[in-house]
Amino acid sequence: MTALWITVALLVAGFAGWPVTALVFRLARTIDDKADAAKAAGEARRAAEDPAADVTVDAPHAETQNVDGELTAAADAPSSGASALATPAPSQRILRGGAIIGVLERLGVCLAILTGQPVAIAYIVAIKGLGRFAELKETPVAAERFIIGTLTSMLWAAGTAAVVKVLFLS
Repeated sequence: MTALWITVALLVAGFAGWPVTALVFRLARTIDDKADAAKAAGEARRAAEDPAADVTVDAPHAETQNVDGELTAAADAPSSGASALATPAPSQRILRGGAIIGVLERLGVCLAILTGQPVAIAYIVAIKGLGRFAELKETPVAAERFIIGTLTSMLWAAGTAAVVKVLFLS
């Protein structure tokens, strides 16, 4: 029966942790978006109250007319369907392989707690940090995602292992 509970704990910690982590990422993005919107509104309000801001400048036209009479967007301008504030998608994904690493991390943390070897968690964090060091050093966004994802994964795995250990393996 113990093997069954350990297997259940590993499955729940390893694979049910992904939706939890995705939810935390979504919440973090929502909080960041609200903070950015509030900051932009504050800057717009200050700009509207600034007496030096009475000067207006016409923006250059982003559309040109072809010989056919067809309107086309300038090469560096966003298409009509895209937001003017949208940034182009990066050519390289940030923190590639994070989903697989997250599953392995949660499995390792859960197994470390279930076997009474919490020191193994330090090894997991060290390996993960060293493996991502170059990306984390170059990209602040990647560092933030790394911290949020790692903490969420570890808390989920530790919580799952603790519940199973206390309720079913004691």
